[in-house]
Amino acid sequence: MTRKLILIFIIILSACAPHASDVPTGSPVIVASTTFLADIAQNVAGDRLQVESLLPFGVDPHSYQPIPQDIAKVADSDLMVINGAGYEHFLDNVLENAGGERRVVEASAGLSVRKEAGSEHGVDPHLWLDPNNVIGYVQNIRDGLTTVDPAGADVYAANTKTYISQLQELDGWIREQVDAIPVERRLLVTNHESLGYFAERYGFTVTGTVVPGFSSEASPSAQQMAALLDQIKATGAPAVFLDAADSSTLAQQISSDAGVTVVTDLHLESLTDGPPADTYIDMMKYNVMRIVEALR
Repeated sequence: MTRKLILIFIIILSACAPHASDVPTGSPVIVASTTFLADIAQNVAGDRLQVESLLPFGVDPHSYQPIPQDIAKVADSDLMVINGAGYEHFLDNVLENAGGERRVVEASAGLSVRKEAGSEHGVDPHLWLDPNNVIGYVQNIRDGLTTVDPAGADVYAANTKTYISQLQELDGWIREQVDAIPVERRLLVTNHESLGYFAERYGFTVTGTVVPGFSSEASPSAQQMAALLDQIKATGAPAVFLDAADSSTLAQQISSDAGVTVVTDLHLESLTDGPPADTYIDMMKYNVMRIVEALR
């Protein structure tokens, strides 16, 4: 086959392949706050609508600073999918300045949240790290999509049913992997309090955090660092787990002082642009494999 014929063949294939632009003009514009929420929502929307993430890959939502393009994206949206539970503080000014009207779906609405000890208002927003909570997410997203696009109700209902089955399979897979870790070694030390829901579901104990609280923006005091080191030594926690977006300086210091392994490449709050964590389900599987490798 000549080079010219090959080129024509490639062009024809490209023209026939599905693209995001194949979504009909005038369809509702759907924006999710984070990459993992965009993927979850896309599984519900299927081929009927395109879901865009406001945040780029690899960004820590706790410390994100909005840019003008964010306001423009939100202004053009018909539906905004957010995690809720106080997670997206960066969105307050964006929503205020975007103007217009849109439906905002709080994916975590109706789910039970963990509260910060000694605080009436501090709640743990990391509900998605238990796939069973994501079942609630997809049901809320299904209802939101149906509201802005009633004609797609049957599609969203069918996609929700399929994706819930996949989430249930993921839950069973995680349980099987965790079974490889001796019970006494199911101990988690993280950069901030992010794995509480995961720990409760799969029988781990969170023995400490480098940064106190549910946000990665806070900084530990010398006394808190000393107390954490004592806790690690007392419990025998074998590893410290960090998100890939976290600063590893403090955890590396803990590793040096306490003699534990530091896992620096979990993906807890953002997908990756390609493997190993380019979907929510792949993100969870990758994190579980890294945790199991470090603890078993």
